[in-house]
Amino acid sequence: MNSQIVLTESVYYILLSLEEPLHGYGIIQKIKLMSNGRVDMAAGTLYGALNNLIKKEWIILTSADGPKGKKEYQLTEQGKQVLIDEINRLKELVSNGDKYLKGEL
Repeated sequence: MNSQIVLTESVYYILLSLEEPLHGYGIIQKIKLMSNGRVDMAAGTLYGALNNLIKKEWIILTSADGPKGKKEYQLTEQGKQVLIDEINRLKELVSNGDKYLKGEL
């Protein structure tokens, strides 16, 4: 596990949404659905993050000609590993929080 990388909630949800190719609006909608409406990502935030994630090679642009000519993005293997590492880190946080609540720490 690469413990040096801690994802923001926005980046976490973007990576989580990109197992299959999606365009920007689809990513926004999927994040909203996954977070039960709690995370409503603005387009400017999303596209800035997408550009940074492409530079890090965590996602790729799979098509500039997706539905209605929209760009589509997808998770890379490197991005998937970063996401798995973050999920494991979050599980540890929750596990320790549960232990605290039970008085086990």
